[in-house]
Amino acid sequence: MRYRRRSGRGFTLIELIVTLAIIAVLAAALVPLAKNSVKREKEIELARALRTLREAIDQYKKMADEKAIEVDAEDSMGYPPDLQTLVKGVPLKRQADGRTAGSDEPQVRKFLRRIPKDPMTHSFDWGLRSYQDDLQSSRWGGENVYDVYTKSGETALDGTKYREW
Repeated sequence: MRYRRRSGRGFTLIELIVTLAIIAVLAAALVPLAKNSVKREKEIELARALRTLREAIDQYKKMADEKAIEVDAEDSMGYPPDLQTLVKGVPLKRQADGRTAGSDEPQVRKFLRRIPKDPMTHSFDWGLRSYQDDLQSSRWGGENVYDVYTKSGETALDGTKYREW
């Protein structure tokens, strides 16, 4: 009787099961990393949007304090009445002869091209705080825009709430 020699051309069932188990363990380890990287990207985008808005508010305040722009209400404390004002623009102060400095036509100073989208809530609706509001208040008094925050109630990777940024 002759013995047939098996060729080593195929995989055994055990080899396939071990390979699938290794792939499953690697995939299970990568899923949380992928979720964290997506969340980190949103956090970077949120920080950038908040910085853009806050810098525009600060520029408006600085120009209002220097009396370089026309501010409607004295009770605004030099802050913009709303975010849309930063996009629409504010007329520069006129000189005694009725013209703005260096021009025959009235000039408008725009502080933002557009209001950035909140990456956490996927909307253009930001939480607003006026200078007269309580620091911990989540309601906007409507007098002016002193600060902005996201309306998201989620927690950041560092453990803080996004609305506290």
